[in-house]
Formats: sequence, C-alpha cells, structure tokens
Amino acid sequence: MEIKFYNRISGKVEGELVYGDKFIEWLYQTPSGKGLSELICKAPISKIYGFLQNLPISSQKVEPFIEKFNINMQDYLPEEGASEHRPYSSFNQFFIRRFRPGKRPFTLRPSELAAFSEARYYGYEKINPEETVPVKGVNLSPKNLISNSQWEKTFEDGPLLLARLCPVDYHRYHYPDNGVILDDFRIHGNYHSVNPLALKSKGDILITNERHVTILETENFGKLAYIEVGATCVGKIIQSKPLTKGEKFFRGEEKGYFLFGGSTVIVVGEKGKWKPSEDILTNTRKGLETYLHLGTTVATIG
Repeated sequence: MEIKFYNRISGKVEGELVYGDKFIEWLYQTPSGKGLSELICKAPISKIYGFLQNLPISSQKVEPFIEKFNINMQDYLPEEGASEHRPYSSFNQFFIRRFRPGKRPFTLRPSELAAFSEARYYGYEKINPEETVPVKGVNLSPKNLISNSQWEKTFEDGPLLLARLCPVDYHRYHYPDNGVILDDFRIHGNYHSVNPLALKSKGDILITNERHVTILETENFGKLAYIEVGATCVGKIIQSKPLTKGEKFFRGEEKGYFLFGGSTVIVVGEKGKWKPSEDILTNTRKGLETYLHLGTTVATIG
C-alpha cells in the first residue's frame, strides 16, 4: 500500500517512503503478524526496543537513515555538547534532534493557530459518527480520545487536528498559542503503529494506545485538549518540564518529545472557536494528509 500525502511546501501530492514498511505490512496484513500484534505492541516490548536506541552502538544507524530518507541536516543542531563531526551519541539523540534557531518561525498572528508539530495533518470542523478518514468517527470522538468525564462536554462537536509524525520527522511538539494549563493526565494503553496501514486494519488504535492529555486555556482559541499518542517502539512520551495546573505557556515553546518511533499529536477544540486551514480540510475530504512545517498556520478563528 502506497501512502500519498499533499506537501504544502512543494504544492504537490507525493508518495511516502515508510520506515519499517515490511514489518508493518507483516504485523497488520498477515495471519501470523495479526496473531502476534497484541503482544508486540504491549508497552514493555515497545519500551525495551526504544531503550535499545539509547545505546552508543545505535548511532551506527544514523548516517544510513539520513541518506535513505534524504534528511536535510543543515536544519538541525547537533546533540548538546557534541561536535558537528560526531553530532549524535545514539539513534535516540538523533531522533530528538532540535532545529537550529530561526529555521521554524511560528506565525504570530493572533487569529492563526500555529502548527504544533512538523507532521502530516488531517483536520475536521467536527467529528461525525459516519466519518471514515482515517478511521470511523467513534474512534476520533473527543469523548473516547480524552476518556475523562470532567472534560467530555467541553469538547463535544469541536474541531480536531490529527498530526502524524513519521520516524523521519522532527519529534518534538510545541504549544500553538499562549495560555495556561488547566489539567493534565495519562491514559495507559498499547503501542500499536499509527501508520495509515495499521489504522485501516485496526481502527481503534487512537483510543486504545498510550495517551498523555493536557487541557489548555489559550489566549485566542479557547480551551484545547492536547493529546500525545504513543506508537510502536516509542520508548517514552516525555514532557520537557513538569506540567503544573495554573502554569503559563507561550506560543512556540517546546512542550515535549517522543523517543524512537512513529507517533501522533491530536488537538481538539471547543465547538465554533476555530477551524482547520482550508487546504487541510479539502485534502482530508479526499483522504489525503497535508504535510507542513512546524509553526506555520494550521487553523484560524471562526
């Protein structure tokens, strides 16, 4: 299965080169893989695999990975304390690399929600039960994603952005506006792949995988449910600093990062407060994700 997406930067529909594509096909499309998928995607196995990416020997994978996926390393800083000649001490340090200053400016217009991840986005003005992109609506409903009765009604019929981060992507995520933290909680679960092939085979992944939910009160866009979803071989979902109720955050500030693996960030809003950018809405209706840079516009007010 070839994965197609719209690249906002190039203005073209492109094909995705998938890391571990043969493994994903085996895991979700063959009888033997399906039989073992629940075991493989349990937290301990994914975390052990993720831990192995911290070992110094894993750094040997960095150069072949960069070459295969044609990653422009001029955009990225070396690991803190490392040289340009030997920039990363492990594969995980490469995986959580940071952008050089100025490479990803954030839109500062109050009416524009900034992209919180450099990723492939789906967007919806609201989730309908009959929705099928990328999964059935019940598996994207705010109630099932947030799994917290205190906040269910707040986000009912609200807009939603789903950002899929491939293993080749920048894996830090950021705040899309200024605001204050209202609540923060973890929902334990599995670590299934969030690849479209996996979602097609197992539609409940986004509501059964490990999730970290933060409720934000933003300056310009009302309340947001900010949901980080773990995936196959993600060692950890890490917050860059402790999240404290009442603490302020700022547009463009780093919120956290994923260690090795593909992963997803979902942002849900209050009904009528904002809507995803028109190109994201149009491409979603076509079944296409929209790839865009961190900090660019992903939604507008009203």
